[in-house]
Amino acid sequence: MFETYFGMKYNPFTKDISLKDTYEIADFKEVQARLTYLLKTKGIGLFTGISGLGKTYSIKFFTKNLNPSLYKVVYLPLSTVTVLDFYRSFCLGLGIDPPFRKVDMFNSIQNTIKVLCVERKIIPIIVVDEAQYLRNDILNDFKMLLNFDMDSKNLAIVILVGQPILNDILSRNVHESLKQRIVVNYTFVGMDSEETKEYIKDRLKIAGINENIFEEAALKAIYSNGNGSTRKLNSLIQKCLLICAQKKENIISAETVMLADNDINFI
Repeated sequence: MFETYFGMKYNPFTKDISLKDTYEIADFKEVQARLTYLLKTKGIGLFTGISGLGKTYSIKFFTKNLNPSLYKVVYLPLSTVTVLDFYRSFCLGLGIDPPFRKVDMFNSIQNTIKVLCVERKIIPIIVVDEAQYLRNDILNDFKMLLNFDMDSKNLAIVILVGQPILNDILSRNVHESLKQRIVVNYTFVGMDSEETKEYIKDRLKIAGINENIFEEAALKAIYSNGNGSTRKLNSLIQKCLLICAQKKENIISAETVMLADNDINFI
């Protein structure tokens, strides 16, 4: 509705935005740099932050741009599972028909990783989302799954993505050996005030809007209520645009932002 009213080519504030139109905020750039380093070293990467800061999107962007003939990406989004279910999911991601017993699944996973990396020269990249929900037994098994040739080689990359509490979980003594395998560690901080302004300007531009339709006070209110979260920011802006379209207004004010924020929080 508001796209037509404001003359937009499309809605630039959805998560379905094309990867080629990604706006590179500081968090995004930092993650890409660390993941590039992780490709060279292999091992474990840890990426944490509160919801809505773009953790999964940043990882997705990076893996989507990898050469599939050199890297095999396995995405495991379901972390609230039993150990056996996790192993089955892991097997399926690697293209393995899961055996019945855990020990057989373990061996199949390790053998497949060896074949991929050593024989076919393809690096497996295992992305575990919402990793703060993983059971301790699963976390404990990771250090064994990555143990190749008596722990002398790194043949795969594991990317753990989760809430900040994941750092606390991994800092426990029981996970010390796993923590030592973490090669890169980054905590998302979210967009600052200036990035928020530039992000909005960039999103409008790719949708065909070159003039400023946000009052300065509205931009400050959006930043204040967005808490650095790209997800909340997008939701808030879309609600603002919808309210203005309904009221036949062409400029978004701080009052509109407050109305939009109240609507979102009321839902």
